[in-house]
Amino acid sequence: MVEEVQKHSVHTLVFRSLKRTHDMFVADHAKSIAMDDKSHKLKMDAKLRADYFAVLHMPVIKEGKDKALHNATDPYGHDGQNSDYVITGTHPYPSGPGIALTAETQIQKMPSDIGVQSLALALPPSQSRQEASRVAPSVSDILRHAGNAERSQPPGLSMAGGTKSSSLIAKKAPTMPKPQWHPPWKLYRVISGHLGWVRSIAVEPGNQWFVTGSADRTIKIWDLASGKLKLSLTGHISTVRGVAVSSRSPYLFSCGEDKQVKCWDLEYNKVIRHYHGHLSAVYDIDLHPTIDVLVTCSRDSTARVWDVRTKANVHTLSGHTNTVATVRCQSAEPQIITGKGLCNILGKPGVTLTNHKKSVRALALHPRLYTFASGSPDNIKQWKFPDGSFIQNLSGHNAIINTLAINSDGVLVVSTFLFLFILADNGTIHLWDWRTGYNYQKIHAAVQPGSLDSESGIFACVFDHSESRLITAEADKTIKVYKEDDTAVRFNFLIKPS
Repeated sequence: MVEEVQKHSVHTLVFRSLKRTHDMFVADHAKSIAMDDKSHKLKMDAKLRADYFAVLHMPVIKEGKDKALHNATDPYGHDGQNSDYVITGTHPYPSGPGIALTAETQIQKMPSDIGVQSLALALPPSQSRQEASRVAPSVSDILRHAGNAERSQPPGLSMAGGTKSSSLIAKKAPTMPKPQWHPPWKLYRVISGHLGWVRSIAVEPGNQWFVTGSADRTIKIWDLASGKLKLSLTGHISTVRGVAVSSRSPYLFSCGEDKQVKCWDLEYNKVIRHYHGHLSAVYDIDLHPTIDVLVTCSRDSTARVWDVRTKANVHTLSGHTNTVATVRCQSAEPQIITGKGLCNILGKPGVTLTNHKKSVRALALHPRLYTFASGSPDNIKQWKFPDGSFIQNLSGHNAIINTLAINSDGVLVVSTFLFLFILADNGTIHLWDWRTGYNYQKIHAAVQPGSLDSESGIFACVFDHSESRLITAEADKTIKVYKEDDTAVRFNFLIKPS
């Protein structure tokens, strides 16, 4: 038997709903509970014992505590009686250093005028009294003390008690180390041929040609001496973000935003291997110099280590929480450096470097020293292998750093992609002295005719193996080649310390 539901009027239902709403939202649940006097007293007693137990009961010199209590209630005691003093640690006239309390200076109802004067004379002289009593030295005093040790001290420094205070010794002013002179670099060749942004570049080990990858989905091989196009390779279906030429085999490796990693046989100019595993665009690629492994990094927040011959995914280096934009390998440990930190070749996490405040897009290894550099919009940082010890900051740019390159002479090249207020791009090259961090040259090359001024971003740069030429891949679809100015005259740096 179905029980009938009791029907209520609309007025009753609305009233009940309002009452529930009132009980739920109007009640002040955040109102503090009224303080309990007993609980508060227990809390304060516990706090006094925990924090002030050492000074809670000060020793009383006089045995007559009744007088002490009487004096404590009336510290100045305007009753005309000369009572004994009591030391409680909080009296209004503390004794000076090395001054004994006498009948004239003891703490009593009100010290007498004679006691106040004797106490003031016994105290050490103040700074104002010393300044007032100081007189200028005479000519005889200057001649008599000429050549003494005091003469070499800066004004205002004195010997206290016959011993020199180390905190008063004048410190030597900081000096900037003198940077090594490097000849300036100048543009001497512009190569055109791509139909999109040139995103990556690599030089082959024989220093005869170099290869570029572009947003037009092609890979082009250029003659390094003449700058002429030798070969074009097609196969990617999206932007080619990284290229690498092997020094151990006739292979060329490429990666792109189509999630593909390809191995090209340069004897047949065909793809012979694919490396599948990344779940998003692959942004950078690097070959290990001594082991037949390939390392790639991707927008899927991972870096993967591949066996070149078997195509096996040896390790997946996870731990990043965002895009891994760059990766480099070094052979000594061996180690892999990604956009976040260091990992060894066995796939175990090494060191996580969190000094950068913004994303790291560029890494570069020094060809001779056991160091490397990382580039971020906040600054460039130098590090030391293998534990990632910080060396120094290189500051002075205010742009997004896309690429870094270092040569054996200690020249660090920083290529930037600067966002202006109108979202235009103004790519510049900063050249730094590696040892001192001195920015000795800035280059801003003009875009090729027909391109917008906003297409002057630089995406990649690399030195050739002779380190006499610097090759850059740019957003105006060109490749620019720089060389050192042979007519430059050596000069001395005039640097003012900041």
